[in-house]
Amino acid sequence: MLVKFAVKNYRGFKDRIEIDLSKHASYDFNEFVIRDEIIKNGIIYGPNGSGKSNFSLALFDIVYHLSHTWKKTDYYVNFINANRLSESVDFEYTFKFDEDVLFYSYSKNATGVLLQEKLVVNNKQIFERKPDYFFIAEEFPMEDGLKENFKHNVNNISVVNFLLTSFPLQKENPLIKLQTFANSMLWFRNLEVREFIGLELSGNALLDEYIIKNNLVKDFSDFLYQISNQKFDFIEPNPADHYLFCNYNGNKIQFDYIISTGTSSLRLLYFWIKRMNDSSFVFIDEFDAYYHFELSYTVCKYLFSLNCQVFLSSHNTYLMTNDLLRPDCNFIINDNKIKSLNNCTDKDLKFGHNIEKLYRGNTFQL
Repeated sequence: MLVKFAVKNYRGFKDRIEIDLSKHASYDFNEFVIRDEIIKNGIIYGPNGSGKSNFSLALFDIVYHLSHTWKKTDYYVNFINANRLSESVDFEYTFKFDEDVLFYSYSKNATGVLLQEKLVVNNKQIFERKPDYFFIAEEFPMEDGLKENFKHNVNNISVVNFLLTSFPLQKENPLIKLQTFANSMLWFRNLEVREFIGLELSGNALLDEYIIKNNLVKDFSDFLYQISNQKFDFIEPNPADHYLFCNYNGNKIQFDYIISTGTSSLRLLYFWIKRMNDSSFVFIDEFDAYYHFELSYTVCKYLFSLNCQVFLSSHNTYLMTNDLLRPDCNFIINDNKIKSLNNCTDKDLKFGHNIEKLYRGNTFQL
């Protein structure tokens, strides 16, 4: 699981910004949100332009050099803070895999080239590379020439990737677990353009075609009814069909022609939910942009019941309730800071508090 993440000099974050998911409170309600002493689920709120999307994108930077899954092609456009173009973008991750705690940090230049990299497992340094310096633990023997190449960053590859491909490692090795985690991360959003990072190898999936080929038409219909109370009379498709059709007053009409923007968004959500069982960490940016506020709540309940870590960003303060999460799982981001609600006030927050009302009343201050 992801324990902590920090980034500096990325896009609008000129200064270091950190989220620590190990710093949870001791509330005795909604205990499902804490697993292995780490916050499993959360929602990030903030004004327009506060950095919700950029923070989530920064969190997924690790996918760009440790995974072969799908990436945003324009990711490195405006990658570095405009006030510090000559400096580096610095990333720090802390993971917990069973009993192993892994700290991984690295820096990139404005075009995404790795400049330095460091890995520490259970307080033992495995390697460190920075300009004109390279260290590697004895368990990974290397020739002096290879060490010199890493020292001078000759081929720009990640040391993690080199170790994974050059040394036979056991399944339980923390490096294998790190690679698996990165390969299983998923970020997506559905605004004017649908975009995603991670999990899939291709970006060309057709949603209806996926549902048809996997015999999921009834399951999809049940999902729509369960989540949004909408009933659709789907016509049984042929295996080679590319689109879903509905029986609408005796007429055969393509599903796309009769659904709302919100239902279209639910179809995309359904597509990804079917893959989330294989996910390690999921972030859905502005997940409820097209949802009614009650539908947003229902979708949250569904997502937070999944096994993986799931975090969302939203403007919908109707979700800021102790019936759904807890104060330590609701985060505010603004002015290059991110904090949970319980860390934004001296007030002793309890289950009965209306935290949305407190938020609107400016109780929580970064």
